[in-house]
Amino acid sequence: MSQVWNFGAGPAMLPPPVMERIREEWLDFNGMGVSLVEISHRSGEFQALLGEAKTLFRQLTGLPENYRILFIHGGARMQFAALPMNLAGRSPSRTCLYVESGNFAKIANRDAVPYADVRVIASSVDCSYARLPEVDPETIDPQAAYLHLTSNNTVFGTQWQQFPDSGDVPLVTDQTSEILGRRLDFSRFGLVYAGLQKNLGPAGMALVVVRDDLLGSADEKTPLLLNYTRAAEDDSLTNTTNTFAIYVVKLVLEWMRQQGGLDVIEARNRQKAARLYRVIDAGDFYRGCAAVEHRSIMNVTFTLPTPELEAAFLAEAGAAGLYALKGHRALGGVRASIYNPMPLDGVEALAGFMEEFARRNG
Repeated sequence: MSQVWNFGAGPAMLPPPVMERIREEWLDFNGMGVSLVEISHRSGEFQALLGEAKTLFRQLTGLPENYRILFIHGGARMQFAALPMNLAGRSPSRTCLYVESGNFAKIANRDAVPYADVRVIASSVDCSYARLPEVDPETIDPQAAYLHLTSNNTVFGTQWQQFPDSGDVPLVTDQTSEILGRRLDFSRFGLVYAGLQKNLGPAGMALVVVRDDLLGSADEKTPLLLNYTRAAEDDSLTNTTNTFAIYVVKLVLEWMRQQGGLDVIEARNRQKAARLYRVIDAGDFYRGCAAVEHRSIMNVTFTLPTPELEAAFLAEAGAAGLYALKGHRALGGVRASIYNPMPLDGVEALAGFMEEFARRNG
């Protein structure tokens, strides 16, 4: 089989050693003679695996002890509603603050509206989300339940380099498309959540990291399986969980540790992104979609001079084994998602193709 480099935004590529390990253990997990997907979520073997996954996450991130690690059904999109259900009650007026910096940030505040008094205090819709908005500290209501933002905007290719100071208001971030892509101080956040399908594992679940003092405020109508307090009490095992997804997360975290940890991975991610941005900035054939100071190291977005050239670029790239480069329908253009598992060789293959395509068509 010829080499294919998967630049899909999600579900995204997994590290090849992880995929090979899954294949090797598929029929016989841990010498049990059965597959991981056949054993009980309450078995000692699975609970040990769950504990190992959480320990690995703590070790990689330096997560403080006063944070819980939860695995919640439904992916990040489900958390858009679960979040206000669990936290809005911290505010007497159920006020929740949102920053709108892109497609999924907009959906997050929209999905929260039925459960909270949602206030959008900053937005970059006026520039079509090409840059991140300024957050005026004066707009942060100290009585608000939380301040929410999307730390990396997958569609538009922007990423927060510095987070706003929210004071005593808990900062909540959707880190779906950058979780563990760089070292962050988790003590800055009250709650972090991320869908698994970009840097952690398969689609369909979310990782939620929540500070202890934010538990216990869920609305009484919060569905049992979306209640963070109950999930913390039950170690994410209130019902039959997605054992396979958590198994893959554990393998991915082991792979990250073997790579040298977050500092090594972040340095590699910055190197990969810089290589592509150098091609984009080398002339006027490619044009980056995101403001330079807000560029993402996870999702590189750009356009070509004409729709016809974009179509030709995508067709030729696909034939060359450069898979899933078409931009999101909300933006168009080209998007290269270069999450943790994407190796330097894959990025070099894309950069070389871009240079050659520009030479032939510029």
